[in-house]
Amino acid sequence: MRGTAIVRIAGRFKRAHRALALACALALAGCAGESAKTLIPSAAPRLVGTGVDQGFDRERARLLATFGGEYRAPAVRALLDDVVRRLVAASDEPGRSYRVTILNSPAPNAFALPGGDLFITRGLLALANDTSEVAAVMAHEVAHVTARHALQRAELERRSAIVEQVVAEVLDDRAGSELIQMRNRVGIAGFSRAQELEADEIGVMMTAKAGFDPFGAVRFLESLGRDAAFRAASTGEARKRSGMNFLSSHPSPPERMQRALAAARAAPKGVLADRETERATWLAAVDGIIYGDDSQAGLIRERRFIHPVLGFSFVAPDGTVMENSPQAVIGIIPGRSAALRFDSVKAGGSPEDVIGRGWMDGVSMGRVETLMVNGLPAATAIAAGSDWSFRLAAVRQGDVVHRFIFAARELTPDIDRSFRATLDSFRILTADEAARARPLMLRSVTARGGETAEAFVRAMATERPLERFLVLNGLESPTVTTGRSYKIVTE
Repeated sequence: MRGTAIVRIAGRFKRAHRALALACALALAGCAGESAKTLIPSAAPRLVGTGVDQGFDRERARLLATFGGEYRAPAVRALLDDVVRRLVAASDEPGRSYRVTILNSPAPNAFALPGGDLFITRGLLALANDTSEVAAVMAHEVAHVTARHALQRAELERRSAIVEQVVAEVLDDRAGSELIQMRNRVGIAGFSRAQELEADEIGVMMTAKAGFDPFGAVRFLESLGRDAAFRAASTGEARKRSGMNFLSSHPSPPERMQRALAAARAAPKGVLADRETERATWLAAVDGIIYGDDSQAGLIRERRFIHPVLGFSFVAPDGTVMENSPQAVIGIIPGRSAALRFDSVKAGGSPEDVIGRGWMDGVSMGRVETLMVNGLPAATAIAAGSDWSFRLAAVRQGDVVHRFIFAARELTPDIDRSFRATLDSFRILTADEAARARPLMLRSVTARGGETAEAFVRAMATERPLERFLVLNGLESPTVTTGRSYKIVTE
C-alpha cells in the first residue's frame, strides 16, 4: 500500500466488500500459488479508432500504477537490455524496437504490450539464477508481441462481446446471452492457454538462436512452480494441484515444463556461454535489489504491518497471512474463514462520519461506536451481508483516515476479539522505529571452503528460511559448492 498513492475518493471503497469476499474465496480455496501470470491484467488494450499509440501509453500507465511503478536497478536494466537486444536479433522481426521496464512489485510477473513494452517485476528477477533463465522469460514476452497474441485476443473478445450484445438486446434473450457468455469465456481461456504454450515454444527457439541455453526455460519454470507451491503452503492450503481451473488462462506448470523440455531438446545446438559464468554475472547484477515489500508501500514482518513513510503499524490476528499491494493490504486467516482488508484515504470528517458514508453496498450496518486507539480518534461498527459479517473500523491520523474491513463467514465472539485486538494494536511509530524499518535485500554471497548451507540459511531474514533458500537458488538439497555464488535475503 504505497504512501504516495493514497486514494483520494472515499467512494471508491463501496465495492470493497466484493473484492474482499473474492479474496477470501480465492485464498480459502487454495488458489494461491498459481502460475506467475494469474495476477496479470489483460495485456490487450481496448482501442477504438486510430489512437493506437495513445492506447498503449494508457495501458502502460495503468500497469505502472497497478504494479508499484518503475523500479530503478541500473545493473539489472543494462543486462536485460543486452539480453533483449540479442533475442530480437534472433526473432522473426529483428527490426522491431522494445522498451524494458522493471516493476517495483514482489509478485513474480512478466508481460508485454503489443507496442513493444516489456515488463518484468523484481519479484521475478529474484527467482532467476542465470542469464539464460531470464532470457527465457524475456523471449516468451517477445514471442507474445511477434505472434500478435494480445491483438488476437482483443479481437476475439470484441467479437464475443458483439455476439452477446446482439443476443441479449436485439433478440431479447438474456438467458441465451448468459450461456453464450460462458461459452465465450471458456473459448477465450482455451485460446489464451494455446497462446502461452506457443509463446513458450517460440521463446525457447529464440533463446537457442541467440546463444542462450534453451534449457533455461525449463529450469525457470521449475523454480516458478516451486515458488508457487511455497506461497500456497504459506496459506495453510498446500494441497496438491493435480489439474487446473477450466477457465484458467494459463497451462499448468507441469504441462508447460514438458512442452518447454521438448522444445529445448529440438532447438538448434550452438555455442553456449559457460553456465557458471552466466550465473555469476546474473547474481552480481541482482545483488542489492529489494526483496519483498518496499518501504514506500509498507512492510510486512510476519503478522505486523509497518509503514515507515506514513509512520504507523498494526498487528494482524494470529495465523494471518498478509499480502501487500499498491491499493491495499489483504490478510487471510486460514482455517477460520476470515480475512481483513486495510487501506488509507484522504477524507474529511470524523471517523464515525467516514464509516457512516457507506463503504459497502448490500450490507446492513449496526450502531457506530466511537473510541480512541492509542491516542487517535477512531470508530468501529458491525455490518452484515448475506453470506459474510464484517467489522468496519476507521482511525484518523492527521488528514488521512486508515480503514479496516474485517470479514468472517461467522463473526463469533472469539474472532471478533481478534479483530478488535488488531484495531487496538494500531499505533504511531517513533522516529527511531520508522528509521529502522527497512526493506529486505537480495544479496549474492560466495561459498567459501568448508562452508555449508547452514551458514547461509542462518543469515536468511525470511520465514521458513531453508525452504526459501532452496527455492531462490533452484536447489533440491542444502548442499553448496565452494566458489559458487548463492542468493540470500537479509535485512
